[in-house]
Amino acid sequence: MTNILKKISLLIVVILLIGFLVPEDRIIPVQGASSSDWNKDSFWYEPWGSSGVHKGVDIFATKGTPLLATTNLLILYQGNISKGGNIIMGLGPKWRLHYFAHLDTISPQNSWYANKGQLIGSVGDSGNAKGKQAHLHYSILSLLPMPWKIDNSTQGYKKAFYLNPITFLSAKDS
Repeated sequence: MTNILKKISLLIVVILLIGFLVPEDRIIPVQGASSSDWNKDSFWYEPWGSSGVHKGVDIFATKGTPLLATTNLLILYQGNISKGGNIIMGLGPKWRLHYFAHLDTISPQNSWYANKGQLIGSVGDSGNAKGKQAHLHYSILSLLPMPWKIDNSTQGYKKAFYLNPITFLSAKDS
């Protein structure tokens, strides 16, 4: 039995390492957008409605503007939820979930994988953004916690899992 446990443990370690070794080249997901299209102080802003804090960034654009895969993504879910409206959730390098919400459309060719820069949908105002200015709500959630990021703010323990997408995207600002 211990031999099987050792093999399973080794397999888990190898899978985790592979996730960290895959390059995380990235782009801004809204075609033609730059840092002037979002508020640099919006991540972890509170109070933020029933969510408590804003765990992402809103990138404003004209409704229908193409939405591109930020990095290579394994598409885990695409569909509709109450707050996010039309959404896409994908697993990227470094075991990070990329969440795209308030979409107008979801590209039909997103079956299970999207390459960085591939069209995955379009910017909209679905979900709780209905009637507001069209935008993409973009969040990044790490499956591996980062406890050094916890602070004393409301829901600060959740910072151990959420990455600041503004910092993530700033390296690719046009």
